[in-house]
Amino acid sequence: MKVLIADDHELILDTLVAFIETDGGIDVTTAPDFATAEAKIKTDGPFDLVLLDLNMPGMNGLDGLQKAIAMDNAAHVALITGEASRILAEKALELGAAGFVPKTLPAKSLVNAIKFMAMGEQYLPAGFMTAETAEDKHPLAQKLTERERQVLKGLTEGKSNKEIARDLDLSEPTIKLHVKTLYRKVGASNRTQAALIAREAGLF
Repeated sequence: MKVLIADDHELILDTLVAFIETDGGIDVTTAPDFATAEAKIKTDGPFDLVLLDLNMPGMNGLDGLQKAIAMDNAAHVALITGEASRILAEKALELGAAGFVPKTLPAKSLVNAIKFMAMGEQYLPAGFMTAETAEDKHPLAQKLTERERQVLKGLTEGKSNKEIARDLDLSEPTIKLHVKTLYRKVGASNRTQAALIAREAGLF
């Protein structure tokens, strides 16, 4: 089983490699940034799994994930990150990621997750997608779906439907539909009003 792990934190990288190699059966290659990871995928692949740190140099958010997924020598691509947000995980999975691995995961669970994803399964920590966030408990937020909340956040940031669609990797007509539905749910008749209601309620 061949795995490439790319992370700019040398200590994290060394620790991960030590854990994985102790378990045996996994050949690990490492990279300190996305450009090196990209080069190694081309020259040292194919890899059963490529694990990318979300915030390392060259990643540009989820752009790096998309690029790696499109490469021939990366059978499965997953994210490893210290920023374990549910919205981020959803986006990554929608783009075709093999999984989403928080850096807080215990070593044994991490090794199991790597094996799981390398074999083609999708991995998320147990209970991660169902865990409540502070936003979930908000009365206004409870009226909205996760996607509607994401769209409403975009409205409060003054973004156009086109920009929100690009951020969420959705089509513009889909965003328009979400906007129309959330207007009704929050009691707004336009974008400005919806943004004001969300801000006054302290949702964002």
